[in-house]
Amino acid sequence: MMIARVVGSAVATIKDEKLRGLKLLVVQEATIHNELIGKPFVAIDAVGAGVGELVILAQGSSARQTDITKNRPVDAVIMGILDELEVQGELTYKKGREGQGG
Repeated sequence: MMIARVVGSAVATIKDEKLRGLKLLVVQEATIHNELIGKPFVAIDAVGAGVGELVILAQGSSARQTDITKNRPVDAVIMGILDELEVQGELTYKKGREGQGG
């Protein structure tokens, strides 16, 4: 699994039939301190995430293991919205805390 932040959304009116009805969000990998790294990419939203939220996602064949992505051409799926992130006893992220994008 990967930690990422939702940085935008994507709309595709013409797409594979198996992708119809799925919400597309643009995400970017984030460090444990909520700093963006890497390039943005598109992920299917399985949990109702929104822009600015810190999420956990799966990629590759694991992305096709949720109820809504099973047997669909999906390479990344958001499967959780983080409320808090604690690493080695330090709270590095808390949803809604000012200055952390959540």
